This record gives sequence, structure tokens and C-alpha cells, in this order.
Amino acid sequence: MQDKLLAEAVGLLEQYDARAERVLGVGAEAVVVKCEWRGFEAVAKLRLAKPYRDPALDALLRSKRTALEAKLMFEARKLGVAAPAPLFVDAEEGLLIMDYIPGPRLRDVLARLESREEVFETVGFYAGLIHGRGIVHGDLTAANVIVSDGGVYVIDFGLGAFSNDLEEQGVDVHLMLRSLESTHPSLAPQLYRAFMRGYAKARGEEARKLVESKVLEIRRRGRYVAERRRRAALA
Repeated sequence: MQDKLLAEAVGLLEQYDARAERVLGVGAEAVVVKCEWRGFEAVAKLRLAKPYRDPALDALLRSKRTALEAKLMFEARKLGVAAPAPLFVDAEEGLLIMDYIPGPRLRDVLARLESREEVFETVGFYAGLIHGRGIVHGDLTAANVIVSDGGVYVIDFGLGAFSNDLEEQGVDVHLMLRSLESTHPSLAPQLYRAFMRGYAKARGEEARKLVESKVLEIRRRGRYVAERRRRAALA
């Protein structure tokens, strides 16, 4: 599967003076490929055509999502968030080339990090910065944070949006909490507190309390739905 995707990526990237090296990830939305672009170590994100969708609609969706992701990354960086820099965009082709951030995913090294509370406070600060600007990440988890020699970087804004909606901000924070509870449950409480300390530094205590209240509401709704499903299964 990856060989086929890499072959498809090679053909497209060659048109843009980029040399594909290896597939970094394959998702429902895109293929992510490590490449060299004009002398830079880079990452290419390719939103490939979906054959099951109407071609005109497919082209429109891929174009809009690609352009939006690049803009979200650019705006986040302007705020001081450590994120990959967009290097080249061809929205019509669904192609976004960004700089390569070396390092493991936070999820994979969290247990052995000595400064993990400091790291989560930084990530929480970044989350507060983007929320304050009216940006939601859409998939804010420990898997979408890179631990690099230069610090921690937030990656993959592919599901992000411009929004000031408290519900969407709460979902961002809840996703981070859930990702911690599912992979490192014993560390989740202290790291969530560190995350929210950083969030408050960026947005203030009032915004922190509002978002945390929304997270609690989201969790209650989830427990309610789970309980309804459990009772239905026993009936």
C-alpha cells in the first residue's frame, strides 16, 4: 500500500522540484511524505483525489482544505506557536509542502521525558494562543506534537478551522485530555493540570475556567451516551 502511495507521490512531487523519500503517514484525508524540496528537508502533504466522490466536489474540498491548513499554520506561527512553516502550496492539486521537524511524537516519548510537565505547559500555552486568535486545531493530541531539539512543535492543522466557538475550543482541550487518559492514564491528571496552567498564561484565568467547564460538559455528555448504549445492550 505504501509503495503504491509513494509511487503516486513521486510522480506529483517531481513536477515541483521535490524528491520523495518515504511515506510518514497515511490518513483518511491525506498522504504525508518526507521529501527534499529545493535543498530543504521537507514534508509534503498530499490530498489525493477520492474516486468515490463527485470530481468537482472532490477538487473543491481538497483545494479549500489545503489552502486553509496553510493559512492556519501561518497564523499560528505569527502568534509565536512553534509549528512547521509552509514552504509551497498548490491548493488545486491538494499539495502543501512544509519544513521538516525532526524528532519523535510526544505520545511516544512522554513516559521517559524528564520535563514532561514543562512540555505540556508549553503545549497548553500554544493552545491558548491559537484559541485567543480564533483558531481551533481540530486534532490536538500528544500524537500531533513533535519533541525536537529546538522545543516542542504542534503539527497537523488539517482538521483545523477559524472559530471562536467555545464548544470547539473545549473539544480541542478534551481531545488532549482523552489522548493522555488512553495512553498514559497515571500521568494524565498532572499533565492536564500543566496544560491548563499554560493555557491560562496565554488567555487568562477567566478563559481557562470557561474552557474547563466546557470540557466537563463534553465529558458528561459522553458518559451519558455511553450509559444509554450500555443499557440498550442489556435490554
